[in-house]
Amino acid sequence: QVRLVESGGGLVQAGGSLRLSCVASGSRFSLFSLNIMGWYRQAPGKQRELVASITTGGSTNYADSVKGRVTVSRDNAKNTVYLQMNSLKPEDTAVYYCNARADILAINVWGQGTQVTVSS
Repeated sequence: QVRLVESGGGLVQAGGSLRLSCVASGSRFSLFSLNIMGWYRQAPGKQRELVASITTGGSTNYADSVKGRVTVSRDNAKNTVYLQMNSLKPEDTAVYYCNARADILAINVWGQGTQVTVSS
């Protein structure tokens, strides 16, 4: 199985930046099979939504609400995915969850979440 550990959340003023990191651990075969990793967020009273994702090959997908402000990247050698968030807005406040999938192994795992709070 795969385990995800996030870090980098915190409190920041509007207009500021944060960088989230998510490290995956597990069997070598499971980690090698992770074909997509990404970040989701869930604000109070709202559904969890995709923020950004990246495939092993580097193809990315972003929510419209964060395009131009957020960059997702991945270091396959370190089994780590990053989320660089700039020009943060109060509406970005949420718990951010890392997600990793290995479709060939039917693996779909979540991290414990990290709180991001943007003050106005």
